[in-house]
Amino acid sequence: MIAVLAAGSLHYALPDTMNAGPPWLLLVVVALLLVPTIVAHRVGRHDLNEAFGHLVTGVVSAGLGWAIVRLVAELTIHGPRAAAAVSLLRAAGLLWATTVLVFASWYWRLDAGGPNARDARRRAGEAHTRGAFLFPQMTIDPAVLRTHCDVDTHWSPEFIDYLFVAFTTSTAFSPTDVPVLSRWAKVLMMLQAVMSLTTIALIAARAVNIL
Repeated sequence: MIAVLAAGSLHYALPDTMNAGPPWLLLVVVALLLVPTIVAHRVGRHDLNEAFGHLVTGVVSAGLGWAIVRLVAELTIHGPRAAAAVSLLRAAGLLWATTVLVFASWYWRLDAGGPNARDARRRAGEAHTRGAFLFPQMTIDPAVLRTHCDVDTHWSPEFIDYLFVAFTTSTAFSPTDVPVLSRWAKVLMMLQAVMSLTTIALIAARAVNIL
């Protein structure tokens, strides 16, 4: 919830030319969609919770994609209508941070059946042994985790673990300490790397060149 609201807030801070509608529209839509998402989770309707979760993440992703396209389009404008370098740098930074949050949300939503399935297995006393990402904790003996690493024997990834994966993908443009096993995750990580490379390496470089 915090991640998608933060992504909507970052989108609100973008220049008006990079929004598909009023600057507040995406944030309001996300906030409204979160209400049934949370209610479904509270009443135990995990199917509805997952459906609304995918919907709200998809809405934020669509807003992110539109903003990046508009930002790239700004590079083709010259003369008096050209965006200022500071504005491009600010927009690139906001979109980079939004990219991290959006893809962390997708990884968290899709890995190993989603958060509801992972929580169910953890409550049943099962360790996280299957998924799209091979976290280091999955390769260490549970007794060693409990004794030397102060980690729960029935370890399962939380949102912060997927946020770390998304952050390192957007900075290194490749996996770091978490190998990727699933094809869908590899496709998402490639897409994330391309979007991060576009906002940071190309657009930021163009903005600095204008200075």
